[in-house]
Amino acid sequence: MKIVTWNCNGAFRKKFHLIEGLDADVLAIQECEDPAQFIGKYSAWAKNYLWTGTNKNKGIGVFIRNDYFTLNKLDYNDDGLQLFLPCRINDSVILIAVWTKQSETRAFRYIGQVWKYLQLHKNKLEHDPIVICGDFNSNVCWDKRHRPSNHSDVVRELGKIGIHSLYHELMKENQGEESIPTLYMHRKLAKPYHIDYDFISKDLLGPEYSFEVGRHEIWLQHSDHMPLIFSL
Repeated sequence: MKIVTWNCNGAFRKKFHLIEGLDADVLAIQECEDPAQFIGKYSAWAKNYLWTGTNKNKGIGVFIRNDYFTLNKLDYNDDGLQLFLPCRINDSVILIAVWTKQSETRAFRYIGQVWKYLQLHKNKLEHDPIVICGDFNSNVCWDKRHRPSNHSDVVRELGKIGIHSLYHELMKENQGEESIPTLYMHRKLAKPYHIDYDFISKDLLGPEYSFEVGRHEIWLQHSDHMPLIFSL
């Protein structure tokens, strides 16, 4: 199974053809439009998908691009947290697409939304193979801004139930010491950050897995975020 997660920086209806070249089975796209609200090539392309959001122009979508895969939404209460799209692929792997957003409560901005979501559903995530991926808007370097529910807290919570960052497993780098950025703020190479992640269950880490971050030479003209491309 090849999965791509990408914050497209909006206007995905004009960019979806770019991602096709990655030949993914599953796409988790942040800041994309709801295909049901658009008539034309984008809605025809989408076919098998799930989408959620508070604005038809900027939500989060999961798109299946392989006829061998099925997609079903899971009934996980989000308690107003934004944005999470939980689904099951092929009745086996759980995928939770993530795009964290601001919150009026200072302690639960961005990564705090993930921490609260884990408190709601941690018992459901302990047994099934799972992928949690997307734009977390977070890094260890900002831990002090998000006490008591910071990035390190989320990494520890996931680690307790056997879910780990694929990038860090493969690159052998510590959280906060990433050598490859996933975001260039305002599309400037001088402002690199690592804020997009793929957390996966240990039992999905076989000898054939792979991972890469899209190159800025290709993707920066289309979005401030680089796609994460991985196979399980």
